[in-house]
Amino acid sequence: MIKVMFLCTGNSCRSQMAEGFAKNYGKDLIEAYSAGLKATTVNPIAVRVMNEIGIDISNQKSKDIDNELLNNMDVIITLCSNAEATCPMTPRHIKRLHWPIEDPAMITGSDEEVMQGFRRVRDEIKTNVLEFLNDIQKTV
Repeated sequence: MIKVMFLCTGNSCRSQMAEGFAKNYGKDLIEAYSAGLKATTVNPIAVRVMNEIGIDISNQKSKDIDNELLNNMDVIITLCSNAEATCPMTPRHIKRLHWPIEDPAMITGSDEEVMQGFRRVRDEIKTNVLEFLNDIQKTV
């Protein structure tokens, strides 16, 4: 199993959705984790848009980065520039990827515009996770 950690600033939206997709689609390939530079809470709109497509992340918790766990990963994927820039140093054997994805929590507008923004981010993360899993399958 390949150990993968998804990192964001607050571990509330993007990294939580990525963890949910990875656990759902990659359960035979990877062991998925997520964390944040400063844990907050899982965003209820992220939970809602994931539920819309049949993935339940309601039991996931927002977590701070655990350096010991981080150093045992095979791959670290940052989903925001802040996490990419301030993620703790990791050993050279850990592959690092960066997916610059808009923070859905910063989207403003009507309730429907916010929901559409979360859905757009969700779908982008899903595409990235599926491509990542596809790449792993090619090397296994």
